Amino acid sequence: MFKGKVAVITGAGSGIGRALAQQLATLGANLALSDINRASLDETLASLPASSAKTRTYYLDVSDREAIFQHAEQVVADFGEVHFVFNNAGATIVGTIEHLSVAEIDWQLGVNLWGVICGTKAFLPYMLKQRQGCIINISSVFGIVGFPTQGAYNISKFGVRGLTECLWSELEGTGVRAVCVHPGGIRTAIGQAALRCAAADETEAEFDKFAANLLRTSPQHCAADILKGVRKGKKRIITGYRASEIFWMSRLIPNGYPWLLKKLAR
Repeated sequence: MFKGKVAVITGAGSGIGRALAQQLATLGANLALSDINRASLDETLASLPASSAKTRTYYLDVSDREAIFQHAEQVVADFGEVHFVFNNAGATIVGTIEHLSVAEIDWQLGVNLWGVICGTKAFLPYMLKQRQGCIINISSVFGIVGFPTQGAYNISKFGVRGLTECLWSELEGTGVRAVCVHPGGIRTAIGQAALRCAAADETEAEFDKFAANLLRTSPQHCAADILKGVRKGKKRIITGYRASEIFWMSRLIPNGYPWLLKKLAR
């Protein structure tokens, strides 16, 4: 399914993005890899098998809308076509809604939501023209349930979910499809790299304990689940530690799940 196809991966410098690049390389995909961290991106490139198909790397800040559209043009110019787009790049800022400033929320949405919106908009016309393609948007289990101190992140990931689920209907019959991925506790650097809002106090400090307990599943396992789900034609992929429990919690007790989340956090 992936051999000889062109796969675009944002946030490919570490975590899930790097694992996707490594696994797609072994499957014979041509790779267009981007990240805001050039050094990390170089490390990803060095980790790929020597027998990898065509691979190119690009510096990309997904919060720069114009840059994303330019990136899409460059990828198509370099590869001639595009078949899979993994809108994976993301970040988080820890803060309650009370403590977060509007500017901090805006920053979070710029990376996690607008980055995915523009990534989708930039590559979709090429896929529709060739009547073939798959857009894989990385949401989160926090795009399924609201979690304290993750308000801005929740907003962004619920937005990614809404965007992708809308595409399920809009793309029907076009040859292009959309997939929404909801990772649970994946052992990436996002927890350690998480920013704190300027007004943070002991409330935000509690999230560190939760993150340490939750982030258990390896990025490699998560990437394998994503590719398996794409291969099987799934629209929604749930992967990672506690992800299934959180998904069903939201379905079975949609108005009362917060108290169960507190138990999971402990």
